Amino acid sequence: MKIDFSAVPEQHIDGFKGGAGLFEPRMFVDNDNKIMLATLAPGAYIGPHTHEGNSETVYILEGEAVMVFDGERELLRPGDVSYCPQGHTHSLRNESDVPLRFFAVVPEHRA
Repeated sequence: MKIDFSAVPEQHIDGFKGGAGLFEPRMFVDNDNKIMLATLAPGAYIGPHTHEGNSETVYILEGEAVMVFDGERELLRPGDVSYCPQGHTHSLRNESDVPLRFFAVVPEHRA
């Protein structure tokens, strides 16, 4: 199934997950997954959150990011992938002066 993100409305969220600054995702959501193409504005960040019942994979397309995974900082550049398994905590920061673009998949885990 092809997902045409150009046809998915862009959201404008300030302070996502308790963070700060502008997060602009295009999200495809069904009962099994959240799949998004997103931009995080310069200086913005997605607040720390723990994945309960799901996990998340983030692929960096443009810009640089700092992922704080279970308290440890990891620098991410285009082509890098970060994985946050179920039960772990992460946050995503754009500490640069250019927009961060990334692709993320959040699958739901069922017993």
